[in-house]
Amino acid sequence: MIKLVAVTPERHVGKVWKHVVDYAFAAENNVIPLLGAELDKAAVVMPIGFCNLDAGYQLVAITSLQPGINLYVAPDGQWLSEHIPVSLRAHPFQLAQQESAEEFFLCIDEASGLVVESEDDGNAFFDNQDQPTQKIKDILNFLLGVKAGLAVTQKAVDALADAGLITPWEINLKQGEQAMPVKGLSRIDEAALNKLDDENFLAVRKAGGLAVAYAQLMSTNRIKLLERLGQYQDDIAKQAAKPEPGSLGDFSLSADAGQLTFE
Repeated sequence: MIKLVAVTPERHVGKVWKHVVDYAFAAENNVIPLLGAELDKAAVVMPIGFCNLDAGYQLVAITSLQPGINLYVAPDGQWLSEHIPVSLRAHPFQLAQQESAEEFFLCIDEASGLVVESEDDGNAFFDNQDQPTQKIKDILNFLLGVKAGLAVTQKAVDALADAGLITPWEINLKQGEQAMPVKGLSRIDEAALNKLDDENFLAVRKAGGLAVAYAQLMSTNRIKLLERLGQYQDDIAKQAAKPEPGSLGDFSLSADAGQLTFE
């Protein structure tokens, strides 16, 4: 359970936070919000699509076709690709906004286990004058940048939706001998994109929607990577279940320190 609290001198002087050592916190996230600025890297290693939320479509990385499963997180918490979505990189910090103000303030998830009493190997929240340390300032600025990037990305996605270019994505998940339809994901309608009239094409281009559309189309075949990752996870589970001595650290699908690498 998440326990978000504001980072304040009253609460965090004398305490420190530790860096994330793995991505187990994201192990149940089967979709992860993406920024347009990271699409060139994300589209190479994971399928990209859209989720239809109450506020409209959202651009997301798809990490599994099953809720509650992230195939990019290994059992030991290791992230299994060369690109880690930007929205995960500031954990356990998040931004919050007061209802009566436009300014944002920094929060931290105290249930993450990364907030502890002062230790030599931790990072201080505040200096001896109760002012935020440079690391805390950097995290706040990073999260503000992420929020701004998400807003720009959302304008591009909204332009694609307004032009009628987002359509339900028909995907089937193999479960034994059966193929179960996956609901809730959408993709770019390539045929509609190719037939787009000049006025709508210009509107989409000005909003930055073309880059999003082309990246999503390019990533479509990455759905097959989810099968490969699923098999990798199954193999690890089988290896761990063996009664004879063995080392999971020796198991790998690539030569890159036990991590999957995709061309």
